[in-house]
Amino acid sequence: MRILGIDPGLAITGWAIVDFEKGTPKAVDYGSILTEKGKTVFERLSEIYKDLNGILDEFKPEYCGIETLLFYNNAKTAIVVGEARGVILLALQEHLIPIREFTPLQVKSSISGYGKATKKQVQENVKIICNLDEIPKPDDVADALAVAIACSDRLKMDELV
Repeated sequence: MRILGIDPGLAITGWAIVDFEKGTPKAVDYGSILTEKGKTVFERLSEIYKDLNGILDEFKPEYCGIETLLFYNNAKTAIVVGEARGVILLALQEHLIPIREFTPLQVKSSISGYGKATKKQVQENVKIICNLDEIPKPDDVADALAVAIACSDRLKMDELV
């Protein structure tokens, strides 16, 4: 099974394609969609949409896990991250990819067994689980890998229920 994990953001959207064979994750490819600060929000959202469509066309994931927007100290930040999530969800829907959403707590629980794990603990566990030589950078990419793993775990649980 091939899963796309996404950590949405306007400046940086982390993404990861992970194959799961017999429950073992294999990171196929991962990276980030970066948008320039000087561009308009419209241009940045368009760039996320276009780049994500390229990823979807190239890797053809069967499912997608995406982190939810829970809370931001800055309302303006929350709004633009929500807008980025919107164009991401649109692209996924247009490709008919089933979506599972996860809170940061759910992702941490899946990766480390503890919902209040530190970012560093999650990153180290992602490195170990995916058998990587180093922690992917920027942090949003490691988070996207974690979301893909959480999505696989959720799908396994759905099968049991």
